[in-house]
Amino acid sequence: MSSPQFSWPVRVYYEDTDAGGVVYHSNYLNFMERARTEWLRALGYEQTTVKDDLGVIIVVHSLSINFKKPARFNDLLEVHCELTNIGRGSIEMAQTIICNSVELIQAHVKAAFVDAETFKPVSIPIAMKQDMIKIQAINL
Repeated sequence: MSSPQFSWPVRVYYEDTDAGGVVYHSNYLNFMERARTEWLRALGYEQTTVKDDLGVIIVVHSLSINFKKPARFNDLLEVHCELTNIGRGSIEMAQTIICNSVELIQAHVKAAFVDAETFKPVSIPIAMKQDMIKIQAINL
């Protein structure tokens, strides 16, 4: 992955919408989760491999989200992920959701690395952290 910002397309299906025909607010979290998973995959890490081989899972620690405009049925969205901070055992990302060049959602997500069995915080695996540092360096 050579770009500091990762983008993943998501189509809005009828099941994603509420009675008003717009995306139900919690579904934006699903869209952002998919994009983070695909970002990690593009970085070379499958979540199942990270869990099975490294004994680590990545969990959302906290997030803030600003709803600016609604997405509607059949919209094609671009979900962006940009790594903004790498800690000892966590990362932070800025995520936006765009439709037709209009920003709909702004979010800040902190994800923590935890032991797959005990759920206790652990350090980011060294190779993974080094790959993330390379990506973050592109932002500077």
